[in-house]
Amino acid sequence: MSSDPVTVTDVGEFGLIARIREGLSMTPNVIIGPGDDAAEVATGESVLITVDVLVEGRHFRRDWSSAVDVGRRAAAASLADIAAMGGTSTAVVVGFGAPADLPASWAQQCAAGIAEECGRAGAALVGGDVTAADQVVVSVTAIGDPPETGAVLRSGAEPGDVLALHGRVGWAAAGLAVLGRGFRAPKALVDAYRFPDIDYRQGARAAARGAHAMIDVSDGLVADARHIAEASGVAITLDPEALAVPEPIATTASAYNVDPREWMLTGGDDHAFLAAFPDKKSIPKGWTIVGVVQEGEAGVYVNGHRVTRQGGHTHFA
Repeated sequence: MSSDPVTVTDVGEFGLIARIREGLSMTPNVIIGPGDDAAEVATGESVLITVDVLVEGRHFRRDWSSAVDVGRRAAAASLADIAAMGGTSTAVVVGFGAPADLPASWAQQCAAGIAEECGRAGAALVGGDVTAADQVVVSVTAIGDPPETGAVLRSGAEPGDVLALHGRVGWAAAGLAVLGRGFRAPKALVDAYRFPDIDYRQGARAAARGAHAMIDVSDGLVADARHIAEASGVAITLDPEALAVPEPIATTASAYNVDPREWMLTGGDDHAFLAAFPDKKSIPKGWTIVGVVQEGEAGVYVNGHRVTRQGGHTHFA
């Protein structure tokens, strides 16, 4: 039994991952190991593979979300990671844990939600495992093909690159705030919390246009931009004014006396794509320029100040 007094809360999610990575050795079949949105391994031909876990009470509540919603959200977390490498998902397998008294229909509907989201990404639910657990746990492993030009890493951003975003940010965070206050409207925000709206094709499009680095914005724009900055050894400056505030977020933020851009800069679970492109001409249609990559101390800067707080979701808090 370990006598280490340091807990997972003390080290945090990424500190824990770093500790685990230190003790791992890679085989020759590992092309890209831990540290990006997905790993790449050679199994005859190389594949991308990633996993995400949703735990009841931590990531979702059954009184807030339907079983289909939970399934879609669980699948999206992994499918977005494959897309963020520039890849195309082909299949998922699922680990499902549940209390003995969970209605079987709930589990079936959750699986239907997973299959529905897979269909949006062009993938298929091909198998999994079921076990007893104290609360519902859904673990989705996604497998996909890397782009022909090679997987897009977090570590490729270069000074002079232009940072662009595709997808929504702040919507899920605003929806969580609404649900946390006991309301169910605006419905658009609540639905955004229950399941994301993702165009999975955009990752491959960014790769084809020469994106130097990319990430799935799952924890928050600032937090995930920091992953690119630290992996690439660059400074990233975000322009909050580039983020147009949608009406539902603006109205809700005003009602709750919250700065709407706080949700948009730090809110997770929307699964937008953030990428560093070599120039403005490289950016695909539908992406929004939100910052630049510069030389300097690795980190994220907003309004001229280096952001030292987490700037997004903290898993062990």
